[in-house]
Amino acid sequence: MSKSRLESRIRVSEYPIEAGGLAGEVVHPGAGAVVVFLGTVRDHSPGKAGVTHLEYEAYREQVEGKIAEIVAEAGDRWPILWAVVEHRIGPVEVGEASVGVAVSSAHRAEAFEAARYLIDELKQRAPIWKKEHWTGGADWVEGA
Repeated sequence: MSKSRLESRIRVSEYPIEAGGLAGEVVHPGAGAVVVFLGTVRDHSPGKAGVTHLEYEAYREQVEGKIAEIVAEAGDRWPILWAVVEHRIGPVEVGEASVGVAVSSAHRAEAFEAARYLIDELKQRAPIWKKEHWTGGADWVEGA
């Protein structure tokens, strides 16, 4: 049984992720806290300099279903009011967000904890594959 009436939206798409849009979407009259996390593409990774971009592949319906399970679990653990999770597929350039999570709750501790749970569990359990491109090569590096 959920501690709150949790509203949510999940999207896996080619479209850019906007932090302001995520934050605005989870605003709620009962919320005293909004937490937004963006995972962005950096220009290096362990052992590789010159990362040019990442490329993500996923079966949308399967990934969205898995993320929905994770959001429901978060709603059972914390009294969050709204949660939005977006993940990019296709090419994502250095500096762009590849994943975004936004959570609102009455209090900041619950919002921070729920947002961290969402991103950590998504990274572990959602079947999303990442190909890293760098100067002189490319390789698949992750996937649930």
